[in-house]
Amino acid sequence: MESDILNSRLKDKVAVITGGNSGIGLATAQRFVAEGAYVFITGRRRGELDSAVKQIGGNNISGVQGDVSNMADLDRLYGVVGEQKGRIDILFANAGVKSSAAHLERKNEYYYR
Repeated sequence: MESDILNSRLKDKVAVITGGNSGIGLATAQRFVAEGAYVFITGRRRGELDSAVKQIGGNNISGVQGDVSNMADLDRLYGVVGEQKGRIDILFANAGVKSSAAHLERKNEYYYR
């Protein structure tokens, strides 16, 4: 009975996970799908995104390629989710940008990413 509750805790919820093609984002996507959510994951690299979707498997997962620092990509993501599901119940902003200390001198360029 407890496993039934766990498997349906997110039933009928729509989730978007940025950076969902690896690491914590991928693990979260797997868990959300297992708990009944329909999940959209994003990633910049098509190959890794497709692999993640295949790894998660099932009918409750979609991959949308894009860079969260690019407003046009975010608009496209929002459009795809809106067209397919009509809403977002859960947003996990997981994607990040790694930069070295040498980039700190160009603070504004990286601050607004």
